[in-house]
Amino acid sequence: MHADLVIVGAGMVGSALALALQGSGLEILLVDGSPLSVKPYDRNARFEPRVSALSEASRRILQRLHAWDGILARRAEAYRDMHVWDGSGTGQVHFSAASVHADVLGHIVENRVVQDALMERLHDSTIGLLPNARLEQLRHSGDDWLLTLADGRQIRTPLVIAADGANSAVRRLAGCATREWDYLHHAIVTSVRCEQPHQATAWQRFTDDGPLAFLPLSRDGDARWCSIVWSTTPEEAEKLMALDDEGFRVALGRAFEQRLGNVEHVDPRLCIPLRQRHAKRYVEPGLALIGDAAHTIHPLAGQGVNLGFLDAAVLAEVLLHAHARGESIADERVLSRFERRRMPHNLAMMAAMEGFQRLFQADPLGVRWLRNAGLRLVDRHHEAKGLFVRQALGLSGDLPALARV
Repeated sequence: MHADLVIVGAGMVGSALALALQGSGLEILLVDGSPLSVKPYDRNARFEPRVSALSEASRRILQRLHAWDGILARRAEAYRDMHVWDGSGTGQVHFSAASVHADVLGHIVENRVVQDALMERLHDSTIGLLPNARLEQLRHSGDDWLLTLADGRQIRTPLVIAADGANSAVRRLAGCATREWDYLHHAIVTSVRCEQPHQATAWQRFTDDGPLAFLPLSRDGDARWCSIVWSTTPEEAEKLMALDDEGFRVALGRAFEQRLGNVEHVDPRLCIPLRQRHAKRYVEPGLALIGDAAHTIHPLAGQGVNLGFLDAAVLAEVLLHAHARGESIADERVLSRFERRRMPHNLAMMAAMEGFQRLFQADPLGVRWLRNAGLRLVDRHHEAKGLFVRQALGLSGDLPALARV
């Protein structure tokens, strides 16, 4: 098998890149170990535990890839406000879309919903899909890469894109160096139904052990549902996972200060170890890393997939411009244009999330006082709040054409 470009990993980011390159005249092959099928959707089914807080930039990208209507036809919940407070003090801050004349701050969407909407578009496209294909070996063969799959099939291509997630096989087999460290935190994720509606608000409380987020969902018109992301120490996570549903509901309600009344129902829980990882380089000749294959960050603000969608949109833009000019899309000089545009933005976001995490985990009394004073100051400073809101919308910095108005 031969292709001009092979994308390994048909998750949200890899699928978005493939669709963004459609119609380029390039022979594109999307390779994944899953069946690449679109599952029947039931709007009243239990929520998927993994969700994303899609920014306005991500929504624009998905709309231009003609996947947004498929998402809305399934399930998506807009939120207009964000309320953040320090559980160890009196500091709090409220952010509103209305403060920057926007309709919403973002949408909470189950990852499976985004994935299926993208896959639906891929099945209607001319992109080559290779399902049930697990990468076993990757090596140079002349100017090309030779990919060997678990079933013995081989693919030859000048350019491989790693979109295969945090534990990227491409990154490992290509020997790409990373900087990484353990947060010494685990995230418990699930969906819950509260006594009171979520008010189209994303709620986040910083506890002594880590941040706790309640993100708005709705099912069959019931706005009392939320997706929770509870970041805590491994020891505390183990205790919480060992609780029965009743015990967990009580512990969760207490940690959330019953802001939405009692937690009345909890779906099955999932516990995920948190680790930060960043590739030292995103590119080398004939190879590029995007999304979680290039960088993973703390789920503090739900920015991970938004960074990935921007990676995909920028890389597609770079490759399409190079191809139109007759340049080799596998040339490192071409691929470096993508790296120069995305690495500074991703590093800045990672540093900000790391700073927030460390600030709210700090125990000294003086740091706590400054932290609470800072939150109160920001809450009164409309320009600072507006800057944060525009950042959350994903509409600042070097935007690719797919994310612009």
